[in-house]
Amino acid sequence: MKKTFRIIFFLLLIAAAYAGWNFFGPTVSAPEGKYLFIHTGATYEDVKASLKEQHILSGTFFFDKAAMILKYRNHIKPGRYEIKNNSSILSLVRMLKSGNQSPVKLVINKLRTKEDLASKISNNFECDSAQVMNFLTSTDSLADWHLDSNTVMTAVIPNTYEILWNSSFKKIFGKFKKAEEIFWNDARLKKAAEKNLSPLQVYTLASIVEEETNKPEDKGPIASVYLNRYLSGQKLQADPTVKYAMRNFALKRIYEKYLQFDSPYNTYAHTGFPPGPICTPSTKTLDAVLDAPPTNYMYFVAKPELNGYSNFAATYAEHLIFAKAYQKALDSMWAKKQAADNSQ
Repeated sequence: MKKTFRIIFFLLLIAAAYAGWNFFGPTVSAPEGKYLFIHTGATYEDVKASLKEQHILSGTFFFDKAAMILKYRNHIKPGRYEIKNNSSILSLVRMLKSGNQSPVKLVINKLRTKEDLASKISNNFECDSAQVMNFLTSTDSLADWHLDSNTVMTAVIPNTYEILWNSSFKKIFGKFKKAEEIFWNDARLKKAAEKNLSPLQVYTLASIVEEETNKPEDKGPIASVYLNRYLSGQKLQADPTVKYAMRNFALKRIYEKYLQFDSPYNTYAHTGFPPGPICTPSTKTLDAVLDAPPTNYMYFVAKPELNGYSNFAATYAEHLIFAKAYQKALDSMWAKKQAADNSQ
């Protein structure tokens, strides 16, 4: 009898240890990419299926028990959850029930179109690109923010944003707007006013400058060229606006036939700023516009050294000298390239 009792006790001890190991032991495996995504509207069975499909758990028997004890079955919360390798089932269930998800670090750099933004959002969040585009093009959605489909991208300040994966795009856009409001502090608003520009105009001009050069030293002078043209009533005649109007960002040269392309964004065809930005400029470029030095420059063209920098001119005669030197260097470069290709 005592022997039987000892055997039963030993078996119970083994069972308890086994259960304890499964509840509290390092039985959870991190999936490839280390995140578990629970979509809005997912059921408890959907969660279990994902855990098995991603090999986070080899089985769900003890997950079921832990879920029952912690009353998780009816408290499914969507989100992006970081799964830590060798964590316990109990800690996994607690995390899922609490909704303690890991936010997405969304990095916004230069985006040219609303479609680019929609694609980036759909690649990083639960909402899809169609939902984003509906918002970005909806008069009703944008009216609350005092924006329209042309100006909406001015709310997107390049930065790193921490946002929950299952956020609606309206909430995501709210994050953008808050960052925009912080960016446009009193000091920057004062600088814009001193140049007789609105924040919208500063952003739009900065988007052109962003497309014109990668050289920080040239951004202020280039901004001054366009400001001088704008204030004198001349057309901006900015090549990047033609590319944007045509939605052909691969164009290397802007030929005469492109200059009359029918679009309000074409600054060769229309006077003043485009109705909205042609990309999302960096904060450094925005500040370069705000801090643009007063100059008498009306023209600029790439230097013949082809090093990415520009020559600036106040008169068209001076500009022609620089332009011819650049064209000569460009022709020479293409001739050498063609000769090299022919020799292969």
